[in-house]
Amino acid sequence: MPSLPTKTLHDTSRILARPPKSRDRGPKSTEDTQTDFGALDVLGNTPAPTTGIDACTPNGFSLNNGLKLSGSGVLLVGGEAFRWRPWVREGRKEGTVGEGRVGNEGEGGGTGRLKNPKGQWEVQKEAWGVFDLVWPKPDLLIIGTGPLVMPVSPTTRKHISDLGIRLEIQDTRNAAAQFNLLATERGVQQVAAALVPMGWKEGN
Repeated sequence: MPSLPTKTLHDTSRILARPPKSRDRGPKSTEDTQTDFGALDVLGNTPAPTTGIDACTPNGFSLNNGLKLSGSGVLLVGGEAFRWRPWVREGRKEGTVGEGRVGNEGEGGGTGRLKNPKGQWEVQKEAWGVFDLVWPKPDLLIIGTGPLVMPVSPTTRKHISDLGIRLEIQDTRNAAAQFNLLATERGVQQVAAALVPMGWKEGN
């Protein structure tokens, strides 16, 4: 086979090395089998849990089943919703929730607090009593610490861990959104939530 002149070889390599003028790979397909990934929703046919959080208010919560809780937090376990006030201490005020709502003002001894002296979020062991009763226990507990994310004390972490439950901490709004997603995806038996109202303010 006769060889091509050197000049021709160089010209051919320059042609092959040129980038394409367009990224268009051809005409748009008109087939009906095209998938619209933007409209794909894998949980579209899965009903949201009735104990999912519909709205977070400054002094409470609205649930998907129409229940409204005011002046307290909420504990969501095993498809049930419990009024939850972890800041209550014997002989103390409850603290402030929402727009100046104060509970048990007649009791003396100071206001309720969720922060320990080190500034960590800490809840007494008695506030988790429902987890001693439920079976099977949830795999994950999502804690909403109020308007801001707060570090959880080692004491509270250890108590939850000793129950065989993993812990995740967020501000209440994001914790509620995560509970809604995971409870829909994995079921209310696997995921629990303990949420403090968005309007919670520490006592002095």
